Amino acid sequence: MPDFLLDPDVIFLNHGSFGACPRAVFDEYVRWQRELERQPVRFLQRELPPLLADARQLVGEYLGARSHEIVFVPNPTFAANTIARSLALGPGDEVLLTDHEYGACQFAFDFAAKQKGFRVVQQPITLPVESNEAIVEQFWQGVTPNTKLIFISQITSPTALTLPVAQICQRARDAGILTMVDGAHAPGQIDVNLTEIGADFYTATCHKWMCAPKGSGIFYVREDRQAMIDPLIVGWGWGPNKTFHRENEFIEHHEWLGTYDPAAYLAVPAAIAWQREQVTPEVRQRSQDLVRQAVELASQIEGIERVHPDEFFRQMGLIDVTARCTDTDALKSRLHDEFRIEIPVIRWQDRVFIRVSAHAYTKRKDIEALVQAIQVI
Repeated sequence: MPDFLLDPDVIFLNHGSFGACPRAVFDEYVRWQRELERQPVRFLQRELPPLLADARQLVGEYLGARSHEIVFVPNPTFAANTIARSLALGPGDEVLLTDHEYGACQFAFDFAAKQKGFRVVQQPITLPVESNEAIVEQFWQGVTPNTKLIFISQITSPTALTLPVAQICQRARDAGILTMVDGAHAPGQIDVNLTEIGADFYTATCHKWMCAPKGSGIFYVREDRQAMIDPLIVGWGWGPNKTFHRENEFIEHHEWLGTYDPAAYLAVPAAIAWQREQVTPEVRQRSQDLVRQAVELASQIEGIERVHPDEFFRQMGLIDVTARCTDTDALKSRLHDEFRIEIPVIRWQDRVFIRVSAHAYTKRKDIEALVQAIQVI
């Protein structure tokens, strides 16, 4: 089994929240921190720009994009704020989301809407879903002549649902609507090709399923859309006398946020190398099978139900405990305190889900322990 730094006394079935970093990748992260501290001025002013360029090149190859269309950001929430505050949206305009989106990213648009006067519209996607075509058609019912931006997850956080983002982006392009895809849960869990997805904007974490250090994410802006996006943080990279020489103005404006620790970004290539070596298709399939087993076994308990057909989830799955749970905090606490299981309990709409995640370190006995704990509770 790959060497992770996880507490062996805890059954960790919550990779989807913050990920987990393998020892080899974490060691690379610490190595870059030490390099920074050896000679901070030399490292930050002279060595860092080409190092970031090399890292972006590898990320672009991994995600099917050109490196000059990608900048590193701390997380997708940062990117969502950048988009929400940059786009020329105003009264009468609408931003369309599903009702499955990650709360922090939706809040970024809610906040900007109060300032600019546009509307944030949530289009329901009912569960269980039947087909990709049905998802697209139901989502498209929310589109109006006022829709200027579609913001949608590739794999949803609260409901672990894989959405047909390429089909939605294509239909939006045909209609002249901008698209932003939240891919926080996608890279590392499924193969991602940004060129094929066709979104105008895409953001993802590297610290979740790619298993890079915390605080590493990417923000992709298609080249012909880059002039639309202002930097969220204005610093030296924006001014007339730029300190660093980069490939283009987009990177210059967005990647230099003042003094910061770039070690998490520079360790992303090590995470990609680790993924390619350790997370083979067989490992992904095994993790997916473990999640399916958890869902199937739990659904045999009276009052517990499954949510999605198997083809709509990957290494995260949902166990519907709505009929048996009235207090989500109490359930999560019991699972952790009594059974040493770290797993989220999520309230979505009027339903309660246990979201189970599996990765290379997950064992069959971990799944059995979860099901037994649910049975007891």
